[in-house]
Amino acid sequence: MSDKSKILIIGGTGYIGKFIVAASARLGHPTFALVRESTVSNPSKSEIIESFKSSGVTLLYGDLYDHESLVKAIKRVDVVISTVGHAQLLDQVKIIAAIKEVGNVKRFFPSEFGNDVDRVHAVEPAKTAFGIKAQIRRTIEAEGIPYTYVSSNFFAGFFLSSLGQPGATAPPRDKVIILGDGNPKVNEQPEIHGVARVVEMRMAKPPFFESTVLWIRLSCSVFNKEDDIGTFTIKAVDDPRTLNKILYIRPPQNTYSFNDLVSLWEKKIGKTLEKIYVPEEQVLKNIQEASIPQNVILSIGHSVFVKGDHTNFEIEPSFGVEASELYPDVKYTTVDEYLHQFV
Repeated sequence: MSDKSKILIIGGTGYIGKFIVAASARLGHPTFALVRESTVSNPSKSEIIESFKSSGVTLLYGDLYDHESLVKAIKRVDVVISTVGHAQLLDQVKIIAAIKEVGNVKRFFPSEFGNDVDRVHAVEPAKTAFGIKAQIRRTIEAEGIPYTYVSSNFFAGFFLSSLGQPGATAPPRDKVIILGDGNPKVNEQPEIHGVARVVEMRMAKPPFFESTVLWIRLSCSVFNKEDDIGTFTIKAVDDPRTLNKILYIRPPQNTYSFNDLVSLWEKKIGKTLEKIYVPEEQVLKNIQEASIPQNVILSIGHSVFVKGDHTNFEIEPSFGVEASELYPDVKYTTVDEYLHQFV
């Protein structure tokens, strides 16, 4: 019998959910996926369902809106991971109620997998979406449920596959649109992640004093392959260091300013792109004029690329830990490696 926690994933057939399920099974956890019977019979989900079955995942029939089925499923596991989509974020209160009723859950991972919603400077409509996730956090804490919040930043499959260019299916070869000036909000921090430009200043002191180092850096964006997000998430399940903390997935080699990312791509294709910079004022105007879902995408882009919300704060031990530092054995896919497939 496995001594690893039994894990239930709710929303496992969704975009990021299937990577979480796969990682859980691959890393040897008894893995359960809550699925609707209609999902199992849906031809568009057949490949995912078959992959679950072939990897030993136990399918439990139930629904987020069926309290009895939720309770029944949660009774069988130690850890619950929610990967429900945007429309169901607020309905996670139903999962919380079921967890509270059952009383045996060692850890709950609500559906996050993006920005740290407590440390954003977002405008609408992203502001509301982030606010819902923050509201779920507060409810979990108020109920005294053990938790881990996963801040995985950008999905590589969503952004790197097109460098964030509207309507594109591959990274650009001629011109690239960059929100802001390509170097988000300046921030001072005592450590550096990634390839941001750095100025180092050392002050000479007597030998018995440590030298003072001042790092001044530009905030960057973080891009992670979905498989790696799944791996890091599951590694955190039984780790006491991630209990009641935010798990930030900020691998050093996946942390770039937009300008540095474009430079990397230019080197790969041996060509200089025409760069079209969109000032913040115009970005905000475009958000107001766009319809769903483009306004959501643009407002998240504003938060990340203009305001620097992925990295414009230091990860303090009081609230967070960084995944690649906790799990140096995980050989994650770097941005450089990911982009190479498009060359």
